[in-house]
Amino acid sequence: MSPSTRFINRERELASLEQCYASNQAELYVLYGRRRIGKTELLRTFCRDKPHIFFIADLETEAAALADFTRQVSQVAFGRTDAIGVFPGWDSALTFIAEQARTQRLVLVIDEFIYLAQTNPALPSIFQKLWDTQLNRSQIMLILCSSYVGLMQKQILSYRAPLYGRRTAQWHLQPLPFWHARQFFLSFDAEDQVRAFAVLGGIPAYLLQFTEQLSILENIEQRVLAAGSYLFEEPRLLLLQELTDPSRYFSILEAIANKRTRMHEISQTVGLPASSLPFYLGTLRELGLIERVVPVTEPHPERSKQGSYRLLDHFFRFWFSFVYPNRSLLGRGETTPVCRQVRASLDDFTSSAFEAICQEHVWRLSWEGSLGFVPQVVGSWWAADGSSQVDVMAFGEGMALLGECKWSTHPVDLSVLEQLQRKALALQR
Repeated sequence: MSPSTRFINRERELASLEQCYASNQAELYVLYGRRRIGKTELLRTFCRDKPHIFFIADLETEAAALADFTRQVSQVAFGRTDAIGVFPGWDSALTFIAEQARTQRLVLVIDEFIYLAQTNPALPSIFQKLWDTQLNRSQIMLILCSSYVGLMQKQILSYRAPLYGRRTAQWHLQPLPFWHARQFFLSFDAEDQVRAFAVLGGIPAYLLQFTEQLSILENIEQRVLAAGSYLFEEPRLLLLQELTDPSRYFSILEAIANKRTRMHEISQTVGLPASSLPFYLGTLRELGLIERVVPVTEPHPERSKQGSYRLLDHFFRFWFSFVYPNRSLLGRGETTPVCRQVRASLDDFTSSAFEAICQEHVWRLSWEGSLGFVPQVVGSWWAADGSSQVDVMAFGEGMALLGECKWSTHPVDLSVLEQLQRKALALQR
């Protein structure tokens, strides 16, 4: 069975949803995460064998949204879409739902909830009022879902939000880790599975674009570099969807991809004052596109002067490395010279993703109970002057683990181990 016809992993997320469903009490579940990450597919899989109403909001007027919602409710309650008149407002719609769920378990999914809130800013308050007076006495499982991570946190999860304190569970959906993403390419050898992950990352919608019938380079040429392919314009289109003024964000991502990773370097490259950068960088962090990294030994990471930024999304890193700089060539259909660039540097490009995979593996060893201690943090370490670096470092419970990650065709000799031992001794002092 191909990945496009099956649901890969998400066992922990499904278990969380199932636990809430099994309570038979009113539940308000908040699910959020970046676009293309699989939120809708996760919820459809969860709802498959349950009485449910699945409403996907869109960029439309409140009246149009209420009409669409009424048809969905009518179909579930009466078997046809025109059995009831259009609800005059969300208060009457939710009152009807509360009655339907009075004596039976019912799942109500509102996907892209923030779209609704944008049509009527009072909507979170309306939901809060109906939750407090009717819904919380029913057997409803209300799931609010959105791709707008920052807005969901502000309008649903924050202390000042009308629905604060009403949620019974929440989940920030993350990209698939390598160990699950590799299941999309089980016929690839281990090396090509790592290379595919380095190119696509853990976003299911991206992983589905590659086929096991093609080699890695053929997939890259036909599914990424070819003008008109799904992934060819994906970073640009995603930023246009998520942001009202994407140009500055785009420039920041380009600067980071070109190894301008410190705050002052980004400021100089983009032409923005350093004082304004935290806002833009914070938004990109909320979108799951970048991360701020510091040496793993830093006691106060947010205040560390060694902080730098890197692209967290592997596909964005690949796109800015090979697609964006060659957009004129690729726009003319000249993929062959760009493929030569990719072939020559793919393994060098893959090395940083391999480092992330190794760090992820340390967490896996901890979860399996085979690490020997429970780490508080896992990451990498480097000296302030750049003279020394450790690719993988974990510590906790008075113990530490240090490791080197070498993605290379050359055998690793004892000198690598000896260097690591010297670094470990230096770090102990």
